Amino acid sequence: MVLSKKKAEEAVKLLEEMYPDAGTELHFGSVFQLLVAVVLSAQTTDKSVNQVTKVLFEKYPDAASIAAMDEEELRRILKPVGMYRTKAANVRKLSQIINEEYNGEVPGDYDKLIRLPGVGRKTANVVLANGFGEPRIAVDTHVFRVSNRIGLVEEKDVLGTELSLMKVIPKEKWNRMHHALIWHGRRVCSARRPDCGRCGLSGICLYASGRS
Repeated sequence: MVLSKKKAEEAVKLLEEMYPDAGTELHFGSVFQLLVAVVLSAQTTDKSVNQVTKVLFEKYPDAASIAAMDEEELRRILKPVGMYRTKAANVRKLSQIINEEYNGEVPGDYDKLIRLPGVGRKTANVVLANGFGEPRIAVDTHVFRVSNRIGLVEEKDVLGTELSLMKVIPKEKWNRMHHALIWHGRRVCSARRPDCGRCGLSGICLYASGRS
């Protein structure tokens, strides 16, 4: 079951009003740093990522410097985040590829991005949206959960959710709504205990009304 077109439009408008400053909470100073931060953010918090990237980027700010790093040193820095061994290997390898094949610049091309180690559909979409300003809807666990709970979409997987949201949300709002849905998921609509009592969408949301 999904919301009517009118109700879906109302939900989008409310989310915009609730989170006018919504944006990425990862800290970065370049598109390359954004890419690394997003790769590191898998299955961990942005707060943890920001803590390790502050240390990493202070000494190793670009693809060339990380490509030349000793992997043990990289592992040591990344240890506070989950799956740090795998992430260290991926970050070092993608840095080498970007340094050698793209002159140190992150390619603004989806197909090239997803060929980089540790980069999947969501990561590529986040980088294209936040690094290159392309209209994208990156679906993480928050976007998947919240959009299906509200009734913006009714999908069983991430790709279906992304494609359906692209039809429901106007293209010029894709980037903002991606962040608004994430912020709502982190602040109100948590996985285990959604706080429907203080949710501005409770009058529309299918979950809150018991219709989902």
